Amino acid sequence: MSHDFPVRRARMEYVCMNCGRRHPVDALLYTCPDCGGVLLLEDLDFDEMKEKGAQYWRDLFDARRATRTSALRGVFRFYELMAPVLEEEDIVYLGEGDTPIIEASAELEKKVGRRFAYKNDGMNPSASFKDRGMAGAYSYLKSLVRRNGWKEVLTICASTGDTSAAAAMYGAYVGAPIRTVVLLPHGKVTPAQLSQPLGSGAQVLEVPGVFDDCMKVVEYLAEHYRVALLNSKNSWRVLGQESYAYEAAQWYGWDMAGKALFMPIGNAGNITSMISACLKMHRLGIIEELPHIVGVQSEHADPVWRYYSTPKERREYHPVTVQPSVAQAAMIGNPVSFPRVRNLVDRFEAAGGRFDVVQVTEQAIMDSMILANRHGHIACTQGGESFAGMLKADELGLLGREEFCILDSTAHALKFAGFQNMYFEDSFPAEYGVKARPELVNHPKLLLTAEERAALPEGEFTRAAALAVAEAAGLDARA
Repeated sequence: MSHDFPVRRARMEYVCMNCGRRHPVDALLYTCPDCGGVLLLEDLDFDEMKEKGAQYWRDLFDARRATRTSALRGVFRFYELMAPVLEEEDIVYLGEGDTPIIEASAELEKKVGRRFAYKNDGMNPSASFKDRGMAGAYSYLKSLVRRNGWKEVLTICASTGDTSAAAAMYGAYVGAPIRTVVLLPHGKVTPAQLSQPLGSGAQVLEVPGVFDDCMKVVEYLAEHYRVALLNSKNSWRVLGQESYAYEAAQWYGWDMAGKALFMPIGNAGNITSMISACLKMHRLGIIEELPHIVGVQSEHADPVWRYYSTPKERREYHPVTVQPSVAQAAMIGNPVSFPRVRNLVDRFEAAGGRFDVVQVTEQAIMDSMILANRHGHIACTQGGESFAGMLKADELGLLGREEFCILDSTAHALKFAGFQNMYFEDSFPAEYGVKARPELVNHPKLLLTAEERAALPEGEFTRAAALAVAEAAGLDARA
């Protein structure tokens, strides 16, 4: 089986989630020109893939894990499922995708009473899942630049940190004619996350407010100026993020039966991509059963939970005003991709899939993050949100006894070390509603002060320090 770049090309269109109208993909559209609704990308020739049979595609995607073709090493390993309109020269690969799934340790599994695993998307190049979408968005943008001969392109995004880091990194790699601007809510981004777009050379601009305010500004700019918007309104980003679900299915031998996938909702682009990807695999027979998909929201930003917790005949969607959340990437009161979610969930359930949304507290998010990392994981606060969501779903009786849960840790724990420190110091502002649990707190202990060391006789420091370590660690001397 050839690992060369695929020859299959397809016709693709944007499809509006509101009015249903279709638009060609020869231009970068964010919303429907007719009604302003959000768009999804559709492969008009998708059913032709059925001719080769499900096993052909499983074997091909498995074989590509060993390819030396750079364009197929990352998220575009699943090229035919995602963007069969791109040429090899346009695909941007920075090592994104193929992140590991790590089962919970025996001790943590026993503590929780359920088998589960984390998919560590913080092991992407910029340390978050956003790289998947940026690989899709920048590859398509690079294609447009080449075909149109553009001399200057300004990309822009609103962000709570991870989007800006990924956008700046991919923009810096592609280089001219692309310039990158990122818009951040002032004081709402961790220092580690802020350092990333600055280090990549992006123009970083801040405004007072929250992410939703930044999003309104970049949407206005996209409507009135010639800019390339890189938020999840960009359908090519959602397409790149589908790779998460393809990788999860591949990890388990293309068997999603008895699996429950937990995903923080945030701006709803990631959960959109997960549902879309599962539907595609099911449609081709690559997976025989759909997984159980569970979205998770903090009580401080929960519009999608409010919608789905209402009986179907009375559901109405309303944005909410957010409160401070440790899960900063999920602190969004009006998710851009909600219309996509609503459309895809209807299709998902019609195909036999099960979809739930649970609401969790800020306390549960932090406790879960600390508990996971105490047992060898590298979960961010959004990873804590996934864990808390699993515990909540179990409490509500939404999970079968034998369901195996796969939790999304969207970013690396180091990006959110500040929240960990606040927990250990029990210094969260009251509006977060988080108090440290003593059994989860950890502090460094100074064994000798500088003054005590200076007072030691010459050559006694090593022995004195070693004795202090032995006492602190409870070591017994050798017989």
